[in-house]
Amino acid sequence: MAQQHLDPTDPRPRHVGPVTGDALAGYLRAQATEFLRALRLHRETGGTTAGANGAEDSVDAARALRRSVRRISGSLHTFRPLLDAEWSDAMRPELAWLSGTLAMEHAYGARLERLLLALHRLSGAVFPTQSASAVAGTASSGTAGSRADAAAGSRAAGAARVGAAAHQNAGPPTNLPAPDRGNLTVGAAKAGALLERQLTLARTRAHSTALQALGSSRFHAVADSIALLASEVPLTTTTATTDLHPFAAAAEERLTDAITALPLVTAGSPYNAEALIHGLSPDPSPHPQDAPWHQVRLLLRLHRYAREVLDGDGDTSRSSAAESGGTPIDGRLLTAGQALDRHRDASEAAAAAAHAARTPRIAPATAYALGVLHADQRHEVEAARFAFQQSWQKQAVGTP
Repeated sequence: MAQQHLDPTDPRPRHVGPVTGDALAGYLRAQATEFLRALRLHRETGGTTAGANGAEDSVDAARALRRSVRRISGSLHTFRPLLDAEWSDAMRPELAWLSGTLAMEHAYGARLERLLLALHRLSGAVFPTQSASAVAGTASSGTAGSRADAAAGSRAAGAARVGAAAHQNAGPPTNLPAPDRGNLTVGAAKAGALLERQLTLARTRAHSTALQALGSSRFHAVADSIALLASEVPLTTTTATTDLHPFAAAAEERLTDAITALPLVTAGSPYNAEALIHGLSPDPSPHPQDAPWHQVRLLLRLHRYAREVLDGDGDTSRSSAAESGGTPIDGRLLTAGQALDRHRDASEAAAAAAHAARTPRIAPATAYALGVLHADQRHEVEAARFAFQQSWQKQAVGTP
């Protein structure tokens, strides 16, 4: 589906008058209603429905659950002084737990596909038309989804052995030749198989964890609280007459300060060798430069959600479009957000490649292929930083 983008110099108009607590209450009720709707759909399809349509519905329901949970949690963070403090402080960690638990399965599937695609690109092979993304989220539908995951992983690993000499920038492949190991090194093929085993296992465990979480008393307590939120929002006595703009402005200021602290000058070239100085460090901890960028990504999301509250945008169809790369609440933020998403994905993929390279007793050729893959993903990290730097500077110039 073609993505629709707003003109970065022509964002949607904002409310110019005061926006009070009634808008916040309406937004939270809308997101709580979306959560309950997605939960009902997930229960109807998850774990019991076989077939592609049922699996797709379950994946969409899980994504809708995460979207609504993130927006409720973000609103509780930004507008905390306007809500009952005890209730808000109790809800926020539970919402963070639920969002993180539901996100892990999809994250492992996307990471595996990204790394296998990179292996194909680096090896000069062509990825088949039927990619792992066609079944990337089907595990959310239960046992049938887990079997689909296993099949997807097998197809992806098999794809690492398909030879087809083609230029990196060539169009979609047609009339693929018979499988041939000659176009892929043995090390790359074994690296792909190793990543497939590790990440598929991690994804299966994440799927089981999500199923257990959705059936736990902890989740039911969270769902009950959100169900109450759909009818009654615990606002303070003064919220009804309090303007929301200062709170949204504070969220935007936190974002601006965090971006100011980033090394945007260092990120001024698409492939920054200086930033890769820690790339060969034996320390398995996350890359030391990534954390500030991840923090900016979270602050950008909070800024977007605050803008949604101010604009009265509780429409879940708009929220869904914004999350999937369609029409966002402000077109000027789209490119910056997408660059930070790519930064996060590439950073985590590089960490997965480094983790696989630490597997004991792997062949030198396999370790070499994983090292090349790690370096490739770190270069993707730098390219994403460069893209963010470019988009943010343009936004700053175009902002009145």
